[in-house]
Amino acid sequence: MTDPDKHKILKNLPGIDHLLELTKKDDQFLDIPRSVILECLRLSLERIRKDILAGNETNAAKETILFMALSLAKEKIRPRLVNIINATGVVLHTNLGRALLCEDALDNIRAVAKSYSNLELKIETGKRGIRYEAIDELICELTGAQSAIAVNNNAGAVFLALNTIARGTNVVVSRGELVEIGGSFRVPDVMSKSGCILKEVGTTNRTHLRDYENAVSDNTGLFLKVHASNYKIEGFTASVALKDLVALGKNKNIPVMEDLGSGTLIDFSKYGLPPEPTIADSVGSGADVVTFSGDKLLGGPQAGIIVGKKETIDEIKKNPLTRALRIDKLTLAALESTLKLYRDEKKAILEIPTLRMLTIPFKDICKKADFLFETVKKDIGSMADIEFADMNSRPGGGSFPELNLPTRCIAIQPKNMSVSRLEINMRLSRPAIIGRIEDNKYILDPRTIQKGQEAIISSTLTKILVKK
Repeated sequence: MTDPDKHKILKNLPGIDHLLELTKKDDQFLDIPRSVILECLRLSLERIRKDILAGNETNAAKETILFMALSLAKEKIRPRLVNIINATGVVLHTNLGRALLCEDALDNIRAVAKSYSNLELKIETGKRGIRYEAIDELICELTGAQSAIAVNNNAGAVFLALNTIARGTNVVVSRGELVEIGGSFRVPDVMSKSGCILKEVGTTNRTHLRDYENAVSDNTGLFLKVHASNYKIEGFTASVALKDLVALGKNKNIPVMEDLGSGTLIDFSKYGLPPEPTIADSVGSGADVVTFSGDKLLGGPQAGIIVGKKETIDEIKKNPLTRALRIDKLTLAALESTLKLYRDEKKAILEIPTLRMLTIPFKDICKKADFLFETVKKDIGSMADIEFADMNSRPGGGSFPELNLPTRCIAIQPKNMSVSRLEINMRLSRPAIIGRIEDNKYILDPRTIQKGQEAIISSTLTKILVKK
């Protein structure tokens, strides 16, 4: 393309005002804000100008520009946070939002969100109330703690507790418990930011009670235990039981705090899973403060929950930082509804999605796999090889680090498309479907596929494989 040709095409490009008038006559632009249309028209014209100046063959017709602008506008107004079908088998998938909420929680969120609420009002007296009262008594009932408070996440809970109890003093912790979780959250970093001084004791694999005792000084403010929920050290190891550390703390007049990380209200060993320390166990051992997450094994919304002795929790509630870390009314609504289900453990297992997916018997997984197989086979059987594959699911969310949950997956190998291309197309579909690739096959794990999603998966597979 010669320079005169480029100049001629550029000169004939329609103006923004003219294009904007054309969009008013096109119903496809009807629900798109004018500011978005204007921005997308400018972007479309800019792209075409760059192509022309680069000498590329370009369709500069106004219809093409409008089509480009419409595509850009639709993408721009589409919600960035969208629902996803999790077919990975990872129950608490951090990248996919961790715990699914139970129906009671969803109902309560909607009820509180669409109306005014008694968030900080005592209806009986008409006086100002405290937002945490909605869950304080309930958490204490379920854990045996004297008092409780919830903040925005467990990192915030740990930070707030450390800042309240031990700011400016030494916090004694085993080297084997200086954990890091996702997002570069490290216990030593949080401790430093909270104003505490880290005092490491023991070694990575072995720490004894005498190590804590020998570390005590006039400036010791806290003994801290951190449950290693996302890794496990085996072999020549030793650690100090919480009850023994509590006994030492009482003897030395030093408070004891335990961060459970995931935190659970039920004994998972009853359902064939490895034993995890329950929150009630930690409270019963006499810890002054216990912290744990709301959106991991608890199966609720993102929150950091602090339970413990009343005088200690009262001090935490008075900390000015509590307001900066407090949770909102929607989280409180979801958390209260989730916690109430734990009054009946059988009901909690059935109705809290996280618990249901973690404890589902293998025979029921096989039934789900059969249904998914038949649904998919009927639609794409001629376009792909489909078979069962016995594999393992993962709990995720930094919980049960070594646990493999036996599962029966559906393995798909397309006949006219690469497996990697299928995975990409499934991920880019709406709703996005996230599976995994193993042994050059596209794997769908029914453990994390929710009821009714099988038809969506099959329909999406059909559209992708027909298009090729």
